[in-house]
Amino acid sequence: MPAPVQQFRGVVGVEAGRDGLADTWSRVAPRLAERGYRVIMPDLRGHGDSPHAEQYTPELFAADLVQSLPAGADLAIGHSFGASVLSLAVADLGPSRVVYSDPAWRFTDKSVAEIKEFAQFTKATTAEMIQQMFPRWLPEDVEAELAGYARWDIRAMDWLDSAVQYVPERPLVPSLVQGAGDHHLVPDDLAGQLRAVGFEVRYVADTGHCIHRDDLEGFLASLDGWI
Repeated sequence: MPAPVQQFRGVVGVEAGRDGLADTWSRVAPRLAERGYRVIMPDLRGHGDSPHAEQYTPELFAADLVQSLPAGADLAIGHSFGASVLSLAVADLGPSRVVYSDPAWRFTDKSVAEIKEFAQFTKATTAEMIQQMFPRWLPEDVEAELAGYARWDIRAMDWLDSAVQYVPERPLVPSLVQGAGDHHLVPDDLAGQLRAVGFEVRYVADTGHCIHRDDLEGFLASLDGWI
C-alpha cells in the first residue's frame, strides 16, 4: 500500500526594503513549518541572492512575485515595504488570507529623507551598531541584518516618493494588519481607516518595526486565528 501523500499548507513570506532578504525570516519559518506550512521566502530583485536590476519599483517587485510564486497559498505575509509589494500582487497571487506586518504604506517628505539616509548608512554599519539599535534581537537576527545590508542594492529605494501612497482601498481577501507597539507606521488614524473598510488591525505591544524579531512569541500570538 503506498504511503499517504502529506498535505501542506502554503505560506509565502515576503520581505523588502533596506535589507529585504529571506534570511530575516529564519526564526519564523520553522515555527510555521511546525504548524504544517510549507514556507516560501523569496529574495526580491536587488536583495539577498537575487540579482541587482536596472529598475526598481513596487510594481516591478510585485510582478516578480506573481511570476515566481505559486498562486493560491493559504497565507501570505508581507512586512514593511514587502507589505506594499504584496498588496499590489494579492489580486494575481490569490492567497486565502493575508497578513501585513507593520506595513510601509504611507510616506512623508521627512520619512522619505530618513529612509534614503538610512539606506546609505547600511553600507557602513557593523554588527555592534545593529545590536545597539535593536537590543532585543538574537545574534542570528543581527547576522542576518548585517548580511542583508551588505548584499542589497541601495538603488532599490530610488522609487520612494512621498507623493505615492500604497494604502489599499479595501482588502481583496481576509486581511490582518499587524502593527508594532510604537504605532509609528500604523498610527491610530490609519488603523481606524483600515478597520472602516474591512481590515482587522492588531498591535503587538512593546515592539518596533521588526515585530517578528523584537518579540517572536508576541508576533505569533497576534496571528491567532490567522495561522
